[in-house]
Amino acid sequence: MIQRITVLGSTGSIGCNTLDVVRRHQGRYQVFALAAGRNAALMAQQITEFTPRFAVMADNDAAIALQALLPAGCATTVLSGSAAMADVAAHADTDMVMAAIVGAAGLLPTLAAARAGKRVLLANKESLVMAGPLFMQAVRDGGAVLLPIDSEHNAIFQALPADYRGDFTLHGISKILLTASGGPFRGRTHAELQQVTPAQAVAHPNWSMGQKISVDSATLMNKGLELIEACFLFNCQPAQVQVVVHPQSVIHSMVQYCDGSVLAQLGQPDMRTPIAYGMAWPQRIEAGVQALDLFSIARLDFEPADEVNFPCLQLARDAFAAGGTMPAVLNAANEVAVAAFLREQIGFTDIPLLIAAVMQQHTVQAVTELAPVLEADQWSRDCAGRWLLQAGTTLPESGNAC
Repeated sequence: MIQRITVLGSTGSIGCNTLDVVRRHQGRYQVFALAAGRNAALMAQQITEFTPRFAVMADNDAAIALQALLPAGCATTVLSGSAAMADVAAHADTDMVMAAIVGAAGLLPTLAAARAGKRVLLANKESLVMAGPLFMQAVRDGGAVLLPIDSEHNAIFQALPADYRGDFTLHGISKILLTASGGPFRGRTHAELQQVTPAQAVAHPNWSMGQKISVDSATLMNKGLELIEACFLFNCQPAQVQVVVHPQSVIHSMVQYCDGSVLAQLGQPDMRTPIAYGMAWPQRIEAGVQALDLFSIARLDFEPADEVNFPCLQLARDAFAAGGTMPAVLNAANEVAVAAFLREQIGFTDIPLLIAAVMQQHTVQAVTELAPVLEADQWSRDCAGRWLLQAGTTLPESGNAC
């Protein structure tokens, strides 16, 4: 029976890799809807190849640009906006949703898919970072199947017992070992990091990712967000998750058990592996990924994360400990900081300073519904924007700009 898939973030790295897996199994999967930001040219190409029923762009201007690129009589209906993205994610005629929109913009459509009981292939970690308890409750209430697509969480999922239901003690689990490549600046001093350029930060040594995620990897914020995601996905605390820097990116994460066993998932640094696993689970299908050659790898190295020169990881721990709206504030401030860095408005080492300054000014609110999360997200962006305006090109160590 053909499975119909909606791809949120279809023009991004994860989206394109998802469509490559679909391309390899056209008798098994059919694209129901595609959603993207503003890359109308690539979306038009994807529509031509996969003929989805719907294509959704982030705003009306992008939708108009897309419509102009499509031939007269094209059967794909072009829509725009976050509400339309949520509609296609929850549509009765889609079976699974690849949630791959980067950042806070992915929260609402991913939440809609969970509430509608879809198979949710979660590559948008921000949905859990911003609204973890609400999102997990939506999964339970909607009867959704939640499968993590981040390579690390997918690896953990594979290394956990098949009947794991969120209790470390019941299954004899000691801790999760969350691997990190260390990014392109592993081993550099604070002084050296001050000279980092955006071009250097987006050049990840192992993975092919978008600019924002590449910068997050370089600052270790990506690992901080993944730590929060892991706590919600697997019902654990940060103390039960150890970050292990593994430069080769061959072991994607591990689970340590009380009997001394450590189960690891190994593979090429290619996102098509976890994507194909999520799409076909509990079966496995060919993903176009080259087999791992252990003889050519020859060695696997491990070291602790440098949280002195890369403080974003601790900021994420602090946000999770504060709870409530603080993780949403962390995420939004980071998005603003990364965008400012990519515009060369601030330096690489200013990113954690901005995030910390915004967090210091936030009064945590309890989260029992979505409204406080969205309000905190906007507050954080406004606060970060004011900080940037007041600070100019050099951020102070502390202050009350918000």
